[in-house]
Amino acid sequence: MPKFLALRDAIRDHVADGACVALEGFTHLIPFAAGNEIIRQGRQQLHLVRMTPDLIYDQMIGAGCARRLTFSWGGNPGVGSAHRIRDAVEQGWPRPLELDEHTHAGMAAAYRAGAARLPFGMLRGYIGTDLPQHNARIGSVRCPYTGEEIAAVPALNPDVAILHAQRADRRGNVAITGITGAAREAALAAAKLVVTVEEVVEELPPAMNGIVLPHFVVTAIAHCPGGAWPSYAQGHYARDNGFYRRWDAIARDRAQFTAWIDRHVRGTADHHAFLASLRLAA
Repeated sequence: MPKFLALRDAIRDHVADGACVALEGFTHLIPFAAGNEIIRQGRQQLHLVRMTPDLIYDQMIGAGCARRLTFSWGGNPGVGSAHRIRDAVEQGWPRPLELDEHTHAGMAAAYRAGAARLPFGMLRGYIGTDLPQHNARIGSVRCPYTGEEIAAVPALNPDVAILHAQRADRRGNVAITGITGAAREAALAAAKLVVTVEEVVEELPPAMNGIVLPHFVVTAIAHCPGGAWPSYAQGHYARDNGFYRRWDAIARDRAQFTAWIDRHVRGTADHHAFLASLRLAA
């Protein structure tokens, strides 16, 4: 049975310095509250993994939490660059960032291989492209039946995956509805799974067009309403498009970014206080 913990305790117990950590969520259910708690607790030297690193990884990398990033697309969706990620790559600020770049398909293949406890995943998409010239971890294998050369990517097995979901029941089963992205694959590939949820219910509703993660794959659950803001949580709240636009200006300047993180993340006790600080600042 997973433990129901306060978010600060879940991060303290399950995210260590130097760990490989995957915060997944595709367009919605992005675990912003968990990422901010990682910043708040001062974690360092993390290997961050995410199919689409956007604002939360921009914040974590700008706050000095990461040494390496395994990813596919990265940026501020609908707006432009992720300026803190770019600064870390181009200028080494606040510390250098190693890149392990893939396509969405390559990330999906790596997660699936990790979930199946296979050493690598395969896909045709990299053959004939220049991506293997820029990522030495991309290899190839030859099919024993046809002789065809197929691209290979090493399996992803994060030390901990962190997700946000709409609800969990009191036994620790977790239900995700709407776009799921790589949530299921990351959950099953990781050694530990921490989930923040909008609500805890007695019984999960039927899983229509969604997934249920059974309690025996979940390590810890934290009740954290609004834990995906400013992304959206289908059925609970909409995406805050205005914040994504405002973030572009905040993140462009090192001093302005640092002041924002110090005030709203490091300077708040938890996610509830974080949201309150932003309302006061508006």
